[in-house]
Amino acid sequence: MNNHKHILIVAMVFAGTCTAVAQNDHHTITAKGIDGKEEVIDLPESMTQELDSLLNLYHTKTYLKPDTGCNMPDVNPTYPPEVFKERLAKLPTIIELPYNEIVQQFINRYSGELRGKVALWLGAQNLYMPIFEEALESYGMPLELKYLPVIESGLNPNAVSRVGATGLWQFMLSTAKRYGLEVNSLVDERKDIVRSSYAAARYLRDLYSIYKDWNLVIAAYNCGPDNISKAIHRSKGKTDYWQIYPKLPRETRGYVPAFIAANYIMNYYCDHNICPLTTTLPVKTDTIILDRDVHFEQVAHVTGIEVAQIEELNPQYRRGVVNGFSKPSSLRLPADLVNVFIDREDSAFAYNAESYLTKRREVKLNGTADYVVNNNQVTLVSKDTEGEDEVDQETTSTVKKSSKKSKRSARPAKKKKRTRSKSVTVRDGDTLSEIAERNHTTVKKLRSLNGISGNHIRAGKKIKVK
Repeated sequence: MNNHKHILIVAMVFAGTCTAVAQNDHHTITAKGIDGKEEVIDLPESMTQELDSLLNLYHTKTYLKPDTGCNMPDVNPTYPPEVFKERLAKLPTIIELPYNEIVQQFINRYSGELRGKVALWLGAQNLYMPIFEEALESYGMPLELKYLPVIESGLNPNAVSRVGATGLWQFMLSTAKRYGLEVNSLVDERKDIVRSSYAAARYLRDLYSIYKDWNLVIAAYNCGPDNISKAIHRSKGKTDYWQIYPKLPRETRGYVPAFIAANYIMNYYCDHNICPLTTTLPVKTDTIILDRDVHFEQVAHVTGIEVAQIEELNPQYRRGVVNGFSKPSSLRLPADLVNVFIDREDSAFAYNAESYLTKRREVKLNGTADYVVNNNQVTLVSKDTEGEDEVDQETTSTVKKSSKKSKRSARPAKKKKRTRSKSVTVRDGDTLSEIAERNHTTVKKLRSLNGISGNHIRAGKKIKVK
């Protein structure tokens, strides 16, 4: 089944849910607050994002599909409050998960209008929860915190909030950098599932060292420690989440109840007739450390996999470029293709490099001639008497400055005669295949012209190319 048909089937399964959300367009809930008065509470952004945005994710289209064997009726049963209280109490958690009217409203939303999303989350958790649990376990954090990304991002690794929080764990830029995540024009490790999970576990550990209360930790993760400290101060030093609740931002008031409700629905979905999507686990992957830049298109060319799959495995790279030249950088691939890439590495770096890696390392000016140097070739751009650029198509490995100044002629410029280089100087890091491609020849001819039997060439040595 192709991806388009897959999306159509999932969309049809959830058609009723999508329609209900579109018609009501609820971004808030109304419930009785702690003081008994009705109040309006903002929903976390993950509860308001369109289902289509999740259905179009690569991992959804590739690894998740409806469970055709699930025959539960699409009806959400109702239960008395005592049932919800008992079920929450039975969950094996360290974190307190109390019941109240606000929690009930969030459970109703998850089990009702959002049941299509819950089905998707239940399928996607098979891809992500083992990573979350391992990171939390490594820092001694309660494993029920693995449901925070359900509220934060709706298990969407590409999620970006209206204020710029990014990734599954929705890190703001300043917090991400404080916890060692690299964010620049080419890389955003907030989208790196493993690194961001470990950074989140460290952040949660540090928040707990401040507040010693998990509900306050969860609230602080949402709105920041400063807002929690202000709420405590305005509440005359009270440190119970439910006591400082009225002093919190509107969305944060719903954040802890949403967390409690997420723990409930991710464990008791069967009692609400929600059928999880079935999951096909991805193939085993492995990483390669690169010290040169390479574009995803170049990787796809030599490995034969889709660029979309490379993007899914390497979401931290924002422009489709692994910037290994800046520092050794990892490229994650299916394990069975790692050796394929290693064997064809030189071909990958050379493939259409002038198109995919266009950033020039150096631009030299020499009289009326510009020597343009980029990652892969040197091009001489000269000026004719009409002031237009004329490009010398000859590609060379080194640029030598002319000892004579260029002279302008009053007569119309004649087309520059192409000069052909007989030899080139080997640059540091050059391979025979790269030199052959730059000079429109073959490795076999280079070996023949220069008496080379293997692949070893020494930087600084001249070799014949024609």
